[in-house]
Amino acid sequence: MTPNCKPQHFSAECPSRLLIDQIADKWSMMVVAVLDAGPLRFNVIKKQLEGVTQKALTQCLRRLERNGLISRQVIAESPVAVQYEITPLGRTLQPPFRALYAWTIAKMPEVESARQAFDRRAARSRR
Repeated sequence: MTPNCKPQHFSAECPSRLLIDQIADKWSMMVVAVLDAGPLRFNVIKKQLEGVTQKALTQCLRRLERNGLISRQVIAESPVAVQYEITPLGRTLQPPFRALYAWTIAKMPEVESARQAFDRRAARSRR
């Protein structure tokens, strides 16, 4: 950590802020979840992530690889293929990601209720 890293201040200079940005975005969390079962090729990952573009997935995979969370292996067959796998460091993220996913499923009704209440208030204030 650098001297500018103070807990709960989220200093722009703190490297932890960039790491949080890179692992907590929606595609990264989903990629780690998809790779939970084992190594997969790019197109298999893409098919399991509805709505992800090839560019967004490529960028996400590169970020995860650069941070040591997944590994990339070129498979020399015809045609050449690329396979991705979670590293031991990446596996340490799975428990908190699973907990976040479980929270999401459990709290979705409350969140949806809050969204509807917000939307009703916003609609009334526009009148």
